[in-house]
Amino acid sequence: MYRLRFLAAAVCAVAAWGQAPSYTASGIVNASDYSPGPFAPGSVIALFGANLSRSAYALQSSDIASGYLPTELNYTQVIVDNSPAALFYVSPTQVNFMVPTTDGVGQMTIQVVREGLAGPVIALPVIAAAPALFAWGNNLALATHADYSLVTAASPAVGGEIIVLFATGMGKTAPDPGPGEIPTSPAPIVNLGALQVTLAGQAVDPSLIKYAGLSPQSAGLYQINLAIPPGTPSNPSILVTEAGQASSAGLVLPVQPGQ
Repeated sequence: MYRLRFLAAAVCAVAAWGQAPSYTASGIVNASDYSPGPFAPGSVIALFGANLSRSAYALQSSDIASGYLPTELNYTQVIVDNSPAALFYVSPTQVNFMVPTTDGVGQMTIQVVREGLAGPVIALPVIAAAPALFAWGNNLALATHADYSLVTAASPAVGGEIIVLFATGMGKTAPDPGPGEIPTSPAPIVNLGALQVTLAGQAVDPSLIKYAGLSPQSAGLYQINLAIPPGTPSNPSILVTEAGQASSAGLVLPVQPGQ
């Protein structure tokens, strides 16, 4: 009886393995906070589905060659506009990849290929900027102090301090890295004049945005160096807007009041 059960399980596994990757447009979201699109050049995307990879595998330093992310992990590729995209993570149910920085505004096509088995081609819009803040914990915006320690409820930001916020999808930069290239130096976003940070519903003076662009040594990661305005209320909601497109509502930035 045990042998029969084992054989039945093996047959089911083989049958599932022979199936092509399966996913829909609704399962393609921002990897930072799992919000829906739209997406921009340089966005990091999470695609959810079935039969996407043999097993879970996360990017290792040994997978990086000559300063570029791999375009295949564990026999899985994501084809964006007919070219393999840079990958961060693959598993049977999730793949994280980056929209090429060279993509223009308009439409992109996405297709997952696993060992020669191709999933459906999904067409999605691409816009100039689609900022998405990284979130962690209980709806907190991911930010650090100058010493790289996390901004938390126990270690909040204070008025006048410059913190670093982390985001994806902030669009093209100058210079613009190649597809999958890991930036080695700062590169500001080209839409800097269209960038706005809002704390507790109040727009921050643009002069307090000290830098907004690529985070060196991290492909697909953007950072905003922000001076916290004096008098900012406790734990304000935070939004980042660029070229008319806002990050998801509901995130909070830990700030100590009375500074």
